[in-house]
Amino acid sequence: MGRNIFSSCVATGRFVPEDCSYNADVEQACGLDAGWIERRTGIVRRPIAKPEQAVSDLAIAAGKRAMMNWEESRPEGAGASRASVGMLILATSTPDHLLPPTAPYVASQLRLGTIPAFDIAVACSGFLYALQLADDYCRLHERSVLVIAANLLSRRVGPKDPATAAIFSDGAGAVVISPSSQPGVIAIELESDGSGYDHLCIPSGGSRSPIQEDTYQKGDHLMQIANGMAVYRYAVESMAKLGQRIVNEAGLSIEDLDFWIPHQANRRIIESVQSRLGLPDEKVGVTVDQFANSSAATIPIALDYFREEGKVRSGSLLLLTAAAAGLSCGASLIRWS
Repeated sequence: MGRNIFSSCVATGRFVPEDCSYNADVEQACGLDAGWIERRTGIVRRPIAKPEQAVSDLAIAAGKRAMMNWEESRPEGAGASRASVGMLILATSTPDHLLPPTAPYVASQLRLGTIPAFDIAVACSGFLYALQLADDYCRLHERSVLVIAANLLSRRVGPKDPATAAIFSDGAGAVVISPSSQPGVIAIELESDGSGYDHLCIPSGGSRSPIQEDTYQKGDHLMQIANGMAVYRYAVESMAKLGQRIVNEAGLSIEDLDFWIPHQANRRIIESVQSRLGLPDEKVGVTVDQFANSSAATIPIALDYFREEGKVRSGSLLLLTAAAAGLSCGASLIRWS
C-alpha cells in the first residue's frame, strides 16, 4: 500500500423501542417523591423493548437503518454496499445468550456473508472500544466495518431499586466506518482502572458466581450499584481528563469543537463534565431525557439523532466520551464525513 489510509464515520442508524416506562410509574414503584427522577437524573422516560424482543432484534434494526442510510447517501458504485463490509462488531452487555455470541447471528440476518463478527463487553464504554477496533481494521484491510452498540437493560434492573430502575433503558445505535483518504477518526484514547471493579456489577451469572436458586432469589442476577458516588466521581473525572487530553494532543482547543456527545449516564454527570471542559450548552448533545441510559448504545443513538437534527453534519469536529463499569473510560475525536 503506497498511500495513507484513514477511516471515517459515513453513516448512522438507531432503533429505540416505542414503548416506554415513565417517571410517575417508576417513582410509585420505588417509593419516590413525584419529580425525583427528573430532578436527579434529567430522565423523563425509558424506552423498553417488547417481551418477545432480544438484543439481537434491536441490533439488527439499527444495523439495517445504518446500512440503508449509507447506501442512500452514496452515488451508485461508490462502495456503499454489503459486499464492502469486512467486519461487524457488536458492543453489548446483554447478549441474547452467554453462548454463542450474538454478533454472528446479527451479521447473518443483515446478509453480510461470512465476515468476522464478534461481541465485546465493555459496558458503557463499549462503543468507543469498538470504534478503536473498527478504525484499526479499516486502515489495515481497507474495508468498511459496521459497529453496533445495543443493550436491553430493562431486564437487568430491580423494579423497586431507584438506583437502576430510574436510569437504564433499551436501545441500539449503529455506525458505518469506511476507508478514507482523509482522517475522520482522528484519535481515540482508552483507559481502565480495575480497582473499582465491583462498584457497579451484576453479581451472579458468570463463572465466579453462577446463578443458583438462592442467588436468583436475592436478585444477584440484576444490576447493583455498590458505590454510586465512586462511579459518579470516576465518570466525571475520567471523561473530563480524556476529553481535554485528546483535544490537546491533536493540537486543538476545546473552542475548536463543534459538538460534544457524552455517554448519556445522567444529566448531572454530563453537566459536571461540561463545566470542567468549559463547553457552552449549544455544543453539548443531550438525549438522556428521552432515551435514558442504554449503556454502550447511548453515543451511537445520539450521533444518529443529532445527525437527523442537523447538529452533526459534514465537517463537524466531534468529541465523544464515555465512562463505564469495570471501571473503563474512553474518548474519541472525529471529523464527520
